[in-house]
Amino acid sequence: MDIGDDQRCLGEVDIEALKGRILSQEPQAWAEQALRQKTYEVHQDTESIVMLFCDESWPDGDIHREAGWDRLADVAMPVIDYIIDTHYKPGGTLLRAMAAKLNAQGRIRPHRDKLRSFHMGHRIHVPITTNSAVRFTIAGKPFAFEPGKAYELNNQKTHSVVNMGKEDRITFIFDYVPLDWGQS
Repeated sequence: MDIGDDQRCLGEVDIEALKGRILSQEPQAWAEQALRQKTYEVHQDTESIVMLFCDESWPDGDIHREAGWDRLADVAMPVIDYIIDTHYKPGGTLLRAMAAKLNAQGRIRPHRDKLRSFHMGHRIHVPITTNSAVRFTIAGKPFAFEPGKAYELNNQKTHSVVNMGKEDRITFIFDYVPLDWGQS
């Protein structure tokens, strides 16, 4: 969604339970749903534990619970609910939710999220881990996103991430479409 700014810091969020659960996942959990990596070249250096994912044709398509739902929902939903209740009108639709890992020495090349649903929804990032060699840019400007805070990104602007560090960078991401998204 074009939020006017490149990004907005939504403030502090208690991520301890979510962080603990994500970091305790077995390596195979990160590889069980590779649709994003196979479909979108920019995500080839990433891995995901997907909770929810929507069809490309949404709102005409469906939203699917993926294998990550059973692993993460009990600790992720309180974080999601807190952010929505604090910053947005409740009653909308949660389209996507996942833990996304950018591997050490990996990159997400510059891109804009183009599907229709990305124009309607708020894209929220909740950093779980990072390192000093991660460079996240939006519209060519660098941003440092801190674990323990939530951020809304303007995914309609060109954005990219480079992780030149020795550790993976993990972010919890969700997309929320407000109930009144089509109204002006």
